[in-house]
Amino acid sequence: MEYLERALQKAFIDKTIASEKLNPKFIVNNPEKKDYLLTTLHQEMNSCQSFFISVAFVTQDGLNAIKAQLADLAERGIAGKILTSTYLGFNEPKAFASLLNIPNVEVRISSKKGFHSKGYLFDKEDHKTFIIGSSNLTMSALKLNYEWNVKLTSNDNGEMISTIEEHLIQEWEAAVPLTREWVENFEENYQGLKVTKWIEDIQQKSYPPYVVPNEMQKQALNNLQELRQTGAKRGLVISATGTGKTYLAGFDVHQFSPKRMLFIVHREQILTKAMASFKKIISGDDADFGILSGNSKNTSAKYLFATIQTISKDSYQNQLGADAFDYILIDEVHKAGASSYKKTINFFQPEFLLGMTATPERTDGFNIFELFDYNIAYEIRLQQALEEDMLCPFYYFGVTDYEKDGHVIDETSDLNYLMDQERVDFLIQKIDYYGCSGNVPKGLVFCSRKEEAQRMAELFTQRGIPSAYLSGDHNLEKREQEVQNLENGKINYIFTVDIFNEGIDIPKINQVVMLRNTESSIIFIQQLGRGLRKHPSKEFVTVIDFIGNYKNNYMIPMALSGDNSRNKNNIRRDTVDVTYISGLSSINFEKVAKERIFKSIDQVRLNTLADLKDSFYKAKHRLNRVPYLLDFEKMDSIDPLIISGKEKTYYHFLKKIGEAEGEVSEAENLALRFVSVELLLGIRPHELLLIDQFINTERNNLTFSEMKQLFDGLNVYYTKDTIESAVHVLDLSFYETGTRKSYLASRMFTLTDRGLAVTDNFKSYRQNPYFLKLLKDLVDTGLAKSQRYDITKPLNLYEKYRRKDVLRMLNMDFKQNEQGIGGYTYSNQHFAIFVTLDKGKDFKASLMAYEDEFIDESTFKWFTKSPRTLASPEVQILKNADDWHIHLFIKRKYNNKDNETDFYYLGELTPIEETIQQLQKPTTDGKLKNVVELEFKLQDPVEPNYYEFLTQSSEEVE
Repeated sequence: MEYLERALQKAFIDKTIASEKLNPKFIVNNPEKKDYLLTTLHQEMNSCQSFFISVAFVTQDGLNAIKAQLADLAERGIAGKILTSTYLGFNEPKAFASLLNIPNVEVRISSKKGFHSKGYLFDKEDHKTFIIGSSNLTMSALKLNYEWNVKLTSNDNGEMISTIEEHLIQEWEAAVPLTREWVENFEENYQGLKVTKWIEDIQQKSYPPYVVPNEMQKQALNNLQELRQTGAKRGLVISATGTGKTYLAGFDVHQFSPKRMLFIVHREQILTKAMASFKKIISGDDADFGILSGNSKNTSAKYLFATIQTISKDSYQNQLGADAFDYILIDEVHKAGASSYKKTINFFQPEFLLGMTATPERTDGFNIFELFDYNIAYEIRLQQALEEDMLCPFYYFGVTDYEKDGHVIDETSDLNYLMDQERVDFLIQKIDYYGCSGNVPKGLVFCSRKEEAQRMAELFTQRGIPSAYLSGDHNLEKREQEVQNLENGKINYIFTVDIFNEGIDIPKINQVVMLRNTESSIIFIQQLGRGLRKHPSKEFVTVIDFIGNYKNNYMIPMALSGDNSRNKNNIRRDTVDVTYISGLSSINFEKVAKERIFKSIDQVRLNTLADLKDSFYKAKHRLNRVPYLLDFEKMDSIDPLIISGKEKTYYHFLKKIGEAEGEVSEAENLALRFVSVELLLGIRPHELLLIDQFINTERNNLTFSEMKQLFDGLNVYYTKDTIESAVHVLDLSFYETGTRKSYLASRMFTLTDRGLAVTDNFKSYRQNPYFLKLLKDLVDTGLAKSQRYDITKPLNLYEKYRRKDVLRMLNMDFKQNEQGIGGYTYSNQHFAIFVTLDKGKDFKASLMAYEDEFIDESTFKWFTKSPRTLASPEVQILKNADDWHIHLFIKRKYNNKDNETDFYYLGELTPIEETIQQLQKPTTDGKLKNVVELEFKLQDPVEPNYYEFLTQSSEEVE
């Protein structure tokens, strides 16, 4: 009641009143900030005891947006109601049919004239939440449209909520239950919106016989033209599957206007479609276009479309001649490492060679970038393509794979277990539940083994779901026949293992099912991309990923987010917060599936020397030079912090792999280590900007006044304390004795009465250009990283900090090493609490088992060190904390493999004085020691996604 009273006072009487939770909220979709009504809806569903949704309009994609949450609620025995309508004929029969497949939702259809309500009611343990506004249960309304909604919270006895509930009950009782028979009758009479039908007719009749470039293609065409103007003979276009690479090639051929053109592909069935696309763009007689393949021997066409198998033969190359074409383009050019491609590229001498691919990164070591002289004309990846509405929206569901008698599917599962009859029933149930656009599947199913794929196709067929099996063992004719059967509706699924990852165009695919371990991010995106090409027969693609107990599960969030940093914290974040996906697409993980990903992240090592070398050489292949840390940061490649954390300095890493471009002394390397370990994180830019001044100039001093002028000129926020802290860090006086001593021999700066001066060390180091290059790289990379922080605040919510970073940002004393600080420290009116929430079953770093825990999103229970009493200094501070700032930092769990030292910042705390009590707890040696227990209120309630992540026990993911 106290929370609710404060929330209402804050909302309707005085906005300055402190209120931790239950606050009314105005919700507007804001794609730029990744803030959506859908996120709030997920949060409310995850914590409800029941729900009642009353909306006029429901679409299949709107249901997809909440299906994973509904599945988790069903596992917990929680059900709800949906009241909808047939108003304006908006709701389609397929949407009603999809509603029938949700077991824990009862649905009724209102017959009220003009039914146009939009409300979502959630029953919680001690209150109710109601969202009311303009949003129907459609993906556009939940994520993209400009909608107004308000979230209100009420006590069960509140008049407004009682009135709403009574009205909902009345409407519910007057409505008709949704049944299979009702859907069938409705479908027979369904007309749909007349205006929608009229628009569709107009669209179908108004397509011009030609096509024009989209915005992506316009930019790419400009880039290609500019590239050629520099004298370049080759260029590479990197474009996600389904974004119009073939049309782009046609447009560029049109603007180049070659005397003769050669288009090379690796599969014959692509040629006819490619040629048809070119005919829409390039004017000319049909005789100007020809095919050279196993079935067609045209060699004289102005625009020749050839398979690599044919054009690579000596007889055709000799017949045509090396200078036959002034423009050549190669589709799926990542295959160009094969001898047939190399031979063909080396033979012909065009004025310009264009390569196109969605996946330039290769696992076979072939360097595509080198082949095209490192000229990347244009690049568009999955996220950008979704933002530009170039791909079909997809709904990814990470679901729990089959489990029986405690055994979960993994890489070593027996084949008989994979094909267990109960597993097949389980898979079909899940696939039916998550469904597809239009409810009639045209799906690709990726399996782990040929035998599994073949048997699964048979078992699905036996259950009335016609399916086929294809692998690399089948010839081209068989593959084309089964693809045709899928498109024509004769079969529902093709089960496959080692084909269809790429180079296949089946636009009608509306469902992709993954029954295998994720081998790599590249393959994952290739398989997901099979369904992303737009087609009039579908509104979206459903991707159902059955997540077993696989070691590589960590790759799933990496692939979906496009985050290649190999930073575990980023991967965990991308598992709990999936708002990074753009447009109408969405990502959802069932709870258990999410836990299996967490387990995989915890167990994997992502910073081995082999991993670092792999990332290094991929970057080098792309850049045609030794990459530096700033390159990795700009390219969204491996996080430079991973390298510095593993190897201490980038120079040490380069030296180890034989790629160092110069020499630095041990003393110079120690100076680089100081910047790498202490400043590369970029939590504030001030120290880095000061170092940069001494790199870029020959000056040896910088006064405090000049520092202020520097920050003012760069429009960088600072305070007097910030500047003092920065200079103390650089002259090492900030650090405790052990840390200071470890860097002292290579100290670069010293504090003077007027400001900062360089040491003789730095004067000497500055004579080494390679040292300066490495130091500048560190500074620039740290400054790039600092852009993610709001530097007007010393600490940012949900960012991660080491203990010493906290002391540095709060200008606290650093008198003992980080291990000695332990669970908390206090000085300078700041009290910093560091908690490892779930220390794991084998945690032995403490003599006492502390039971620090969240009571809820706004309340945290905590114990002091032992022995402590009510008279201890820190307890006295907490009992009289008005002038103190108390900060909470949390690690999710103790993990010996990770050896993490970073804590999430969860904001400031207020002690609840009446909870402070002294008690005794046993130690591991059987003694009892005094400790003090108390509860805190968080100034900012923990966001639901982070709360779920941080409070999850390690035993849950065992």
